Amino acid sequence: MTIACLHTAESNIAVYEAAAKALGLPDGMLRHHVRADLLLAAEKVGRLTDEISAETAALLWHLAEDADAVVLNCSTLGPAVSKVATGAAAPIIRADATLADQAVKDGGKVIILCTVETTIPPTTALFESAAKATGAEIEVRLVPGAWAHFRAGDLSAYLAAIADAVKAANGEGPVTVAFAQASMTDAARLLPEGHPQPMTGPATALAATMVKITAD
Repeated sequence: MTIACLHTAESNIAVYEAAAKALGLPDGMLRHHVRADLLLAAEKVGRLTDEISAETAALLWHLAEDADAVVLNCSTLGPAVSKVATGAAAPIIRADATLADQAVKDGGKVIILCTVETTIPPTTALFESAAKATGAEIEVRLVPGAWAHFRAGDLSAYLAAIADAVKAANGEGPVTVAFAQASMTDAARLLPEGHPQPMTGPATALAATMVKITAD
């Protein structure tokens, strides 16, 4: 059994492998494919274009030909999944969609933190759509300056900025905090002991993928 994972950052491979280990999945079950150029292209023009979406969809279709499931792990590219949602050789899972469904299920206020501006429109649309079923209140927030740290290779500063944003959000009252991007996952380790944990995409996506594979 294999799950093909499409990433736009090399560092997310380790994040997904850690999530797989925590879920008890066998070693070697995940096959990783990195296409950083797709996200860079979207960042350059400030949005997901039809051309970038089509290229992403074609890649997902190809990966599905040789896997039991495919997980798209990029919130900016996420809408491309709709182009190949039916007809592919294996299920194609949009990681942020599984996260949205889980984050809003109990209603209340949900704050979604992100670090890339290009992910704000698709993330907002996705979570607002999911929230219609539960009445959850959605707020998408950009962590200022964080992505510059990531692009500079300073992951420590990147994760620290995210952790500070989590603490600020939780300080506002009862709230569910979710990370829009897998690259943010390890910021949870920087939170004080006993601090409410944010919801993260990798574990949620892999768990949902296993359910999908088993059901099919």
